[in-house]
Amino acid sequence: MMESLTLIWLIALAIFIVIEIITLGLATIWFACGALAAFVASLLGVNVQAQFVLFTVVSLASLFTVRPYVAKKFTSERIKTNCESLIGKSARVVEKIDNINETGVVFINGLEWTARAENDAIVDIGKFAQIVEIKGVKLIVREMKEEKIV
Repeated sequence: MMESLTLIWLIALAIFIVIEIITLGLATIWFACGALAAFVASLLGVNVQAQFVLFTVVSLASLFTVRPYVAKKFTSERIKTNCESLIGKSARVVEKIDNINETGVVFINGLEWTARAENDAIVDIGKFAQIVEIKGVKLIVREMKEEKIV
């Protein structure tokens, strides 16, 4: 009985790892930790009930303590959308940016974007502006003194 349960924990561990590799969703790795703990306990001859308790406790502890930290670490280093990658880059002004008259268009990466100036400044056609923020579908820009594309 003990040998078959050890094999079952090993198979469960492998299944959880394979599912995690396929999905990369940080969903089953925590149960793989629990299965590993139960597998080691089984090798050490711990009784069946204790193995299931150990599996449950280690899985849930991993899920609720380590997962938030790991998820935050992975998502903080990743750019969420393509438009967020525009922040800090330069764009050429193709329509005068005037917040009061609600006009302004910039050209960047082959696309035209509606733009508004930071601090209600006016930016003339042909100037370059640095993108400092995105609000909805509008780029918030600051006129660049040097015409340098970033």
